Amino acid sequence: MNPPCNIAAALPRLAAEAPGRVAMRSPGRDGRYAHALTYGELDARSDAIAAGLARHGIGRGTRTVLMVRPTPEFFLLMFALFKAGAVPVLVDPGIDRRALRQCLDEAQPEAFIGIPLAHLARVLLGWAKGVRVRITTGRRAWLADATLDRVERDGSGAGPQLTDTSPDDVAAILFTSGSTGVPKGVVYRHRHFVAQVELLRAAFGIEAGGIDFPTFPPFALFDPALGLTSIIPDMDPTRPARADPHRLHAAIARYGVDQLFGSPALMRVLAEHGAPLPTLRRVTSAGAPVPPEVVARMLELLPGDARFWTPYGATECLPVAVIEGRELLALRERTEQGAGTCVGRPVPPNDVRIIRITDAAIEAWSDDLLVAPGEVGEITVAGPTATDAYFNREAQTRLAKIREPRGEAGRVVHRMGDLGWFDDEGRLWFCGRKSHRVETADGPLYTEQVEPVFNVHPDVRRTALVGVGAPGARQPVLCVETMPRIARRERSRIAHELRAIGARLPHTARIERIAFHPRFPVDIRHNAKIGREALARWAAGRSRA
Repeated sequence: MNPPCNIAAALPRLAAEAPGRVAMRSPGRDGRYAHALTYGELDARSDAIAAGLARHGIGRGTRTVLMVRPTPEFFLLMFALFKAGAVPVLVDPGIDRRALRQCLDEAQPEAFIGIPLAHLARVLLGWAKGVRVRITTGRRAWLADATLDRVERDGSGAGPQLTDTSPDDVAAILFTSGSTGVPKGVVYRHRHFVAQVELLRAAFGIEAGGIDFPTFPPFALFDPALGLTSIIPDMDPTRPARADPHRLHAAIARYGVDQLFGSPALMRVLAEHGAPLPTLRRVTSAGAPVPPEVVARMLELLPGDARFWTPYGATECLPVAVIEGRELLALRERTEQGAGTCVGRPVPPNDVRIIRITDAAIEAWSDDLLVAPGEVGEITVAGPTATDAYFNREAQTRLAKIREPRGEAGRVVHRMGDLGWFDDEGRLWFCGRKSHRVETADGPLYTEQVEPVFNVHPDVRRTALVGVGAPGARQPVLCVETMPRIARRERSRIAHELRAIGARLPHTARIERIAFHPRFPVDIRHNAKIGREALARWAAGRSRA
């Protein structure tokens, strides 16, 4: 009999093979890593919690909001929910309150598990009003039906728990970061998680026994399935740009961390700190393009045989493509000349294709959608990790998914909402979000083909292309965030020099307006995706002033 299709199915096997191996360590309130869970403990305790949850009415198919910090409780609960066949609902806690409430309303949860503060917010702000089961991680069942400790005691002695989930059963609802609008709940089926584990293992050559430092907690969920030990960083995961590099280095050195995942903002923290990272052998950064100077500095800090990977993907489909830092730097000049940012070659067996740009829904696939080789279009992906729907968002699902009549049941093609093109060597180049393109009277401009051209200026931290004016004839505006301690009186000089840089290329020569912004808005999840919609409104307001 085949085991259930479930990311938690690997846990009993790993617990049997190496019960004493540490699955994860997390810091306590004093910053010391006093909390550790072995594979044996993670398996046995998640069994007990799964059985206890069933006794409290949380079982197969129960949509369950989980608002718990990246502590042992979070990972115990996630694996317990997977084992129970329940459907965890994860929403970034730092998003706008109104958007968070909308997300929870759309998810229609039946249960709510959270820290005491989350339950207080649930009551005061009216979150998830229809839930029938409320569990708290606190010591007392305040504003809840039971404590997690009680749930675990109720399920102790019940033995192994692993619901016979099928590949198409819904495994989780993961909300996007909302960097381009209200977050959407991505429906993950069990086959998507299982496929992600295998694609990550193959793409990066991951072997059991490694020590991982996942600074984005959801990625730590893959570690037990990969046989890794997770060292949970002592940092606020919603603010990676503010992480303390001394604390990060201390944990990496103490536990011999050999692989690390983080956003570009976290990579900048480590790069600017400048201390070597001699134990690391694999570093992975995703969420937004990593600036070339950060890649170069990180490679200087890593051992010569280490690899710096920048996978490309999204919550809806990950990983799609991948490139190593040295190849990325070798292509840096092309990026700075307006080619876009190379995100590497597609990860097998993904089928990545470029279609013509349209904001309309596409119901059925046709090869007539494809653009000519080398032409910029929208990136689409069909493969084992490509999700097929947003929960309770039919309109957004229609805009993002294309049905393709291939095979007995056909397959779903996901539209990434990103623009790009393939070069002659089969490498994919990212040109920016489709929604961020600026349609001028002289043709479209794409953010990742414009901003890197200007980012070479030594006094510029980053730039953002936005458009103001009437649709189809927008005026391009280059928003500029300067390096720290650049005086305002220098702005005139910098603007003049930026226009001179832009004049070297036909597409950037069309940009005349430059607007200096004190600090760009960024996404809550990675602190790296620029909030261009907010910048566009700001730039439009300046033009009317």
